Amino acid sequence: MSLRITPLTDPDSGPYSRRLAWLASDAAGSPVGTAFLRLFTDGGQDHLAELAVHVHPVERRGGIGSRLLDVAVAAARDDARRAVIVQTEAGAPGASFLSARGFRTVLTFRYTRLALADVDVAALARIVGRARPGYRLESWHGTVPDGLAETFAASRRAMDDMPMDDTDYGTMTWDVDRVRAVSRAVEERGDHLHTVVAVDTSDGSIAGFTELVVPGKGKGDGQHYGTAVLPEHRGHGLGLWMKAESISQALTRYPDLAGLLTDTADNNTHMRHINDGLGYTPTHEALMYQLDL
Repeated sequence: MSLRITPLTDPDSGPYSRRLAWLASDAAGSPVGTAFLRLFTDGGQDHLAELAVHVHPVERRGGIGSRLLDVAVAAARDDARRAVIVQTEAGAPGASFLSARGFRTVLTFRYTRLALADVDVAALARIVGRARPGYRLESWHGTVPDGLAETFAASRRAMDDMPMDDTDYGTMTWDVDRVRAVSRAVEERGDHLHTVVAVDTSDGSIAGFTELVVPGKGKGDGQHYGTAVLPEHRGHGLGLWMKAESISQALTRYPDLAGLLTDTADNNTHMRHINDGLGYTPTHEALMYQLDL
């Protein structure tokens, strides 16, 4: 097949990353595939690039994906990246494609769903109602309140040691501007961001958080963004407590919401145990692949 690879101008850039894009076209000029390469610019991740390659199903096995992959990997090398990561569903054609081209599996994600119609509301209320001495729950919709903004940004370091197996993922740098930028992005696309936090009553600092994004119309499935507790506050059941409160709020505020989705690294046994205990059931698995440059 005569193939043309055209670099595209991608507007999806921001203060923490920029993205390169390419379009593959056949001899007639018809699009047959795309590649997107996100280059992280955050200081803790400026060694890393994230790749997504898509080829039209009827055009697969014709070398299009390989051509796009070669262009994207070359761009990552030119930008002095140390690693390229890409995620694909377990068992999908992309898994064998990546393995054949030198990528190695570094992490498995388990995707699960909680059907809200099946939630044991009484059991959930017992979890929420059980006091955790030294802590209280607070929550907000949308942007973090000014009085909690600094401590909320500081609490994001709770994600720094999340289990990532052999992935060269690095760490994200958070400040007040960044947490507010996330909430603005959710709001601008018409969805709702709900955050529940555990507050250390001794000093008013946030010890942990959990975030949930609900579709704008309050229907379909919501998506958990992240749940984490700072290392010095672990062992008190705060993760379960916050997540149970988040589910309770979703049930009350969005009666037409069908379910809640979450993904967890396979080796994150603590969070998997929390999800299992709350009634989340597996839907599928995805694999993270990495190419070391």
